[in-house]
Amino acid sequence: MPLPRGVSLRHMQALPTGRSLLRPQRRWARVHDVRFVTTHRDQEKILDRYRHKLEQKAKEEGHNSIFSLTEAYKDKIEDYKRAANATYSSAPTGQSQQAQQSPFPQPPPPPTPTQQPLSSASQPQEKSSAPNQSSGAPGIKPLSSYLDLDKVSSLSNKEVEYVWRVRHANDPLSLCAAIPLETYNRIYRTAMKHPQFVLPLPRPAAEDGSGDVKQSADGFQGDEQRSAADIHFMQWGFHPPAGVPPTPGVKTANTHTSTVIFTHLAAFKLYGTYAQPHTTITHYLDLADSHGLVLLSGSVVKGRGLSVEEGRWLLMCLQKFYDYEGHGGGVGREKRQGLLEKFSKGDQGFDLEELIDEAERIS
Repeated sequence: MPLPRGVSLRHMQALPTGRSLLRPQRRWARVHDVRFVTTHRDQEKILDRYRHKLEQKAKEEGHNSIFSLTEAYKDKIEDYKRAANATYSSAPTGQSQQAQQSPFPQPPPPPTPTQQPLSSASQPQEKSSAPNQSSGAPGIKPLSSYLDLDKVSSLSNKEVEYVWRVRHANDPLSLCAAIPLETYNRIYRTAMKHPQFVLPLPRPAAEDGSGDVKQSADGFQGDEQRSAADIHFMQWGFHPPAGVPPTPGVKTANTHTSTVIFTHLAAFKLYGTYAQPHTTITHYLDLADSHGLVLLSGSVVKGRGLSVEEGRWLLMCLQKFYDYEGHGGGVGREKRQGLLEKFSKGDQGFDLEELIDEAERIS
């Protein structure tokens, strides 16, 4: 998960702010001294840091060098890297408990079901004696593990959205959405150009008056007063379709499966590619041809510092910046596009305060 060339996130820190007396505009963070210097995470420095422990481990297992130890664990290391880009699947743990008052926009209620068989459509397809469908995306569950695709194919778009929400209703840490294909295609085009970015998240300030961001293993709910912000690193991944491979020669919109992982910027700065993401999402294009829909499924990992409401906020921020064509025009559109381009190029003109200003205008 390397950073764009020329970009160092070392000095990106969340700082508290008050309300401006000159401008009646709510602010979450004030950023001072945002600087970028050209750096690159040197693998040798990481090796030197843990050399003693690695040499001890190699000796215990009968290896004559760290290189020999690394070769022995090569497959396991690759598995960890693949797992970091895969979707986390959380088992259902009960009904979601949401705060009564929340600054985060809530999704509209699902439509009333019009047909009795909808409930069965939300069940995954039964395993049969036929060979399992191969997936071109290791570690990513195919859409057929969530839905019975044969039954869903005969439903209307509203009914598909309803079934999709029902499928995620019992998991309080789940994220889901049904995205129009046209909207997803705009996001996809931007993501191909800018696969990495940073997003701000409004947070309560620490109670000790230090100006730091308040921390919590489970994140914060909507009733918390938020006068600060911290920054999160996000990265796109593009994989073959997770399911039945497309038929050669047949034109289809289901050309890939995309994932996005979100990591605390502070953790990414410390651990790089080994930093554990707190939120992961997957976009499925299985219904793109038949319904013009892209289904989003994801989850927030419990105990990694984020609530599901805050996960939804990051998804709204993602759409705001990556679908800048579909979110108004004029100066706002140009600013969002410009921020993406500056970050990808490692431009020293990338302004974190401007990023926060744009994020707080989410409608």
